[in-house]
Amino acid sequence: MPRPSVAELRPVVHPEGVKDRRSGEHWAGRLYMREVSLRIDRHLVGTRVTPNQLTYLMTFFGVLAAPALLVPGIPGAVLGLIAVQLYLLLDCVDGEVARWKKQFSLGGVYLDRVGAYLCDAAVLVGLGLRASDPWGTGRIDWLWAFLGTLAALGAVLIKAETDLVGVARHQGGLPPVKEAASEPRSSGVALVRRAAAALRFHRLVLGIEASMLIFVLAVIDAARGDLFFTRLGTAVLAAIALVQTLLHLVSIMASSRLK
Repeated sequence: MPRPSVAELRPVVHPEGVKDRRSGEHWAGRLYMREVSLRIDRHLVGTRVTPNQLTYLMTFFGVLAAPALLVPGIPGAVLGLIAVQLYLLLDCVDGEVARWKKQFSLGGVYLDRVGAYLCDAAVLVGLGLRASDPWGTGRIDWLWAFLGTLAALGAVLIKAETDLVGVARHQGGLPPVKEAASEPRSSGVALVRRAAAALRFHRLVLGIEASMLIFVLAVIDAARGDLFFTRLGTAVLAAIALVQTLLHLVSIMASSRLK
């Protein structure tokens, strides 16, 4: 069969609302990756490749970011960034291929969430190990490895807090949460949430943003000849993850999502 054109693919794999999802679409997907993924889709929708196989590959690249970041200097940061960009590309492609082939499954949704958890954790663990400079000193400075792991734990918990809302509502016999229910009932909590959303500092613990930050820090450290900014970034991301975990939990409890 002839490959479908981008124009033929777009209305099917990018139905109305896909790019506008508040919590389901990353800014990088809207900005550029959805256009790249369309070009990849053309070569896959006519093959026997399944959406779940693409999700497994997506997860592989996300996890690959951790060992990639262990390569010293700018090359390691570049490899980590590339691994995460490939993760993002496949995160777009698997759903688009599923829409075109009409191959949907709860297993696919589950695998996609697992991949998101693992990618975020891998990048932050990789950052902590990178900051510990195992190749430069011959031993791991466990403080930085611990802080990176702490940041990874926070990033995973933030996602879990969101996902567990759906679990709690299902077990309580309630329908899925509506978008309006995420707004805090307390004006004070709502103000804090709006401030955090405006600053967007919380996004730095996500794998895509973190990998970009790591690259910038690597360039600065290469000019300095040390790991000062990589280590500073590790400590800052650990602090952001801990604060955001607490604030996100308070925001959920203060909203109507569990009502």
